[in-house]
Amino acid sequence: MISYIIGDIKAIEEEYIILENNGLGYQLRCSQNTMADLNLHDQVMIYTEMIVREDEISLYGFDSMAEKDLFLLLTSVTSIGPKNGMRILSALRIDEIKYAIHNDDIKLLTKAPGVGKKTASRIILELKDKIDDDYTMELKIEEKESSSEEKDFAIDALVNLGYNRGDVMNFVRSLDDDLTLEEIVKIAMKSLENRGA
Repeated sequence: MISYIIGDIKAIEEEYIILENNGLGYQLRCSQNTMADLNLHDQVMIYTEMIVREDEISLYGFDSMAEKDLFLLLTSVTSIGPKNGMRILSALRIDEIKYAIHNDDIKLLTKAPGVGKKTASRIILELKDKIDDDYTMELKIEEKESSSEEKDFAIDALVNLGYNRGDVMNFVRSLDDDLTLEEIVKIAMKSLENRGA
């Protein structure tokens, strides 16, 4: 079992990173929230979970034990596999998931791709007694959803224009939440061009 890997980030792709350690490059599937905090050539410690299937062996990476623990809980729920678990962790932050489970917020959980009302209800039912209540919700959910959607649209637009997804994600998610889509794209293009992106 590989608990964690310390190494240099050699690539940041849409759904995974390449982490080099002692001449080996590990492909780690990570959530969008984890990848947003990573930069090329940084040396980092990534917690890992190996998933073995009949036709595939995959390594999943997490920037904290809290994220890994939540991933394991989510994938223990009936009908939620590793890929769906990672999609949930990409769409919602840890605190949001805990909040939704503790407060029976089916609507919030269904914001994650592939999670319908039935699956959201099952998550709440099966995990409510297993999830700790150590979370804070500093922003109103509605405000968070709106700003997150604008930034997601901006990221997709900039990637389509040829910018590196990793660079774009890191920059866009650092911007204020009250900017419009047009403002985000303009600011990002100017900054990324100045960096030689």
